[in-house]
Amino acid sequence: MTILRLAIPSPLRRLFDYHPPAGIETDQLTVGVRVRVPFGRRELIGILVELPSESDFDSSKLKSATEILDSTPPLPLHLLKLARWAASYYQHPEGDALQQALPVLLRKGHPCEYQHEFLWKASEEASLSQLKANASRQKELLQLLIEHPSGISTDAIKAEGGQISALSILEEKGLAESFQRQHKQSSQEALHEAGLTLNAEQKSCLEQVNQSPGFAIHLLEGITGSGKTEVYLQAIEKVLLEGKQALLLVPEIGLTPQTVSRFRQRFNMPVVALHSNMSDRQRLDAWLQAREGVARIIIGTRSAIFTPLHKPGIIIIDEEHDPSFKQQDGFRYSARDLAVMRARDEKTPILLGSATPSLETLHNAIEGRYHWSKLTQRAGNSAPPEFRLLDIRQEKLQDGLSGLLINEIKEHLESGTQVLIFLNRRGFAPTLTCHDCGWIADCTRCDAHMTLHQRPPHLHCHHCDKQSGIPHHCPECNSDQLQPVGVGTERSEQALQQLFPKFPVIRVDRDSTQRKNAMHEIMTQVHTGEPCILVGTQMLAKGHHFPKVTLVAIINADAGLFSADFRGMERTAQLILQVAGRAGRADHPGKVWMQTYHADHPTLQTLIEHGYSAFAQEELHHRKISQLPPFSHYALLRAETPHKGRAEAFLGALRQQLEEDMLLPHDVSWIGPFPSPMEKRAGMHRAQLMIYAQNRKSLHQLLANLCWYLEQNREARKVRWSIDVDPTDTF
Repeated sequence: MTILRLAIPSPLRRLFDYHPPAGIETDQLTVGVRVRVPFGRRELIGILVELPSESDFDSSKLKSATEILDSTPPLPLHLLKLARWAASYYQHPEGDALQQALPVLLRKGHPCEYQHEFLWKASEEASLSQLKANASRQKELLQLLIEHPSGISTDAIKAEGGQISALSILEEKGLAESFQRQHKQSSQEALHEAGLTLNAEQKSCLEQVNQSPGFAIHLLEGITGSGKTEVYLQAIEKVLLEGKQALLLVPEIGLTPQTVSRFRQRFNMPVVALHSNMSDRQRLDAWLQAREGVARIIIGTRSAIFTPLHKPGIIIIDEEHDPSFKQQDGFRYSARDLAVMRARDEKTPILLGSATPSLETLHNAIEGRYHWSKLTQRAGNSAPPEFRLLDIRQEKLQDGLSGLLINEIKEHLESGTQVLIFLNRRGFAPTLTCHDCGWIADCTRCDAHMTLHQRPPHLHCHHCDKQSGIPHHCPECNSDQLQPVGVGTERSEQALQQLFPKFPVIRVDRDSTQRKNAMHEIMTQVHTGEPCILVGTQMLAKGHHFPKVTLVAIINADAGLFSADFRGMERTAQLILQVAGRAGRADHPGKVWMQTYHADHPTLQTLIEHGYSAFAQEELHHRKISQLPPFSHYALLRAETPHKGRAEAFLGALRQQLEEDMLLPHDVSWIGPFPSPMEKRAGMHRAQLMIYAQNRKSLHQLLANLCWYLEQNREARKVRWSIDVDPTDTF
């Protein structure tokens, strides 16, 4: 008798046994295939992980599976093994973790195949100039086809907002053509255009990567503008010439289109993107192209780490320090750390790139676990920007801007260059207050203020997404003296438009870039090189190349200097240097002005005067003294309930009970419980218990026992609990 042992998406940390469907022979079953099964009153899609000959349960009580959905596993066995290992390491239910490794349509039971055999593409000689100026729909469609040289389906065209009816018009004009999908690897020339000449540091790094015959971890620490991307491109070129594929992970969706565009400009090979702004069908088609080897370069965000490659050649993690590589809810995995595990399994090199590497990565490099290369000079003729700390104590500010900074902005604009204003606060103002009684517009569901927005006018909590209208009178004293407090990107945009009416002011934040293609249009306007002011949040800080930006102004450099999170100082330093790196990246010298109330802060002084390496050494020294990561390993046990105090009381009782009933490994310790930094969020009251150890194995032994204990505990069913291993965010 053969038993199907399945991983099923459920909150339970266990596998489930079923009988095979009627008429299915044992030799038709392969570990990794999807199986449709009855589960309670529903039908779910499980993954076959084992084929034991007997079950721990009475055979007569086992249900039969409904259907075997695949003849071959969608995921290669080594990626199935990686996802199972990740579920164990991050203490997450295995069934849900395996589902997260698959595209959404495969999770729903759709066939593991392309929907369309015929695709559309632009003809070789097609260009937008061949269409009339008023043929906007046709131009939009042709632009879409040009952006997808390997072809795009009609469903994907619809999802992108294209007009299907215009396809026949473009075809009649000889600007578009349909073709049958290719199911084989491309054999065309790798390069579309030649690479740039590398300097000595870039050559040294590239040689080190290229000489890796198999698995090796490389850290490329290069200052902003030092040409890290060119090293990526030339490392990928070698891989393509060997007939292999490359996987590149980037931290933000906003970076994906411009990165894809640059790679398509360089290479003749098919390049596909994988990110959450794509439709489910687009993601599955791109995923299949990667699995079959049709796509030679795969560029994606965090979830793309599980994308199968036909012939893996290299994995690259750009901006490896970025916290967005760590999933913050549900399956809390780190894509960067899993990428290292995957590269080891696939025996391929992995390249971690950053101007400001995480302290964990730097520690591994210092200890000799990673090959460490440094790029200390900017590519071409550009020089590092000049820093200036602007002490604004007792300074009268105009909408958050000092008089000296306003004059500096004016000088740069009038000289024909561009200015970037960084302010990591969305909206018009951080909140609204009553001038008469001091009332503040707080969110009723979170321990946070409501952010004031003017376009459209409303109050918005960016933690739970609650929105409400702007009151005309104070709800406490009925006064009409309601005033905005502080400055957000909308208010800065408005103030800068009034100060500099002759120059365009472009706001870049999550609100201004929600519309489709908005980010592309903004970047197109900036790259014209005309004088303008960019004002925005950290969306501007990552990976963008603005050759005409000569002044970067950081309005509030103090935001993370006094964070309750021990990583707060590291994040602040990384953000400051990433933003500063947008200045002076071409022929024009750059300046960075930082407004601060703490110009004499020792960390700021170290960062500005001696750079990130000196800051990192100091911070690692403090971490070692305090036995904080990377010199220890820790996890957070989080709990939340609708009732105040109950989550903290539950964790306190749990800790006491465990200390009495469970033998703790000698090097494992608890801290807490204590309320989360934001205790109330989305209507839930939250608390956390920190568990840390010098030895990773001891920590995971305890966490495994803890999960088993919590699943048996009746009180644990009254709260929502989760475990976050290697957390990067204490909120």
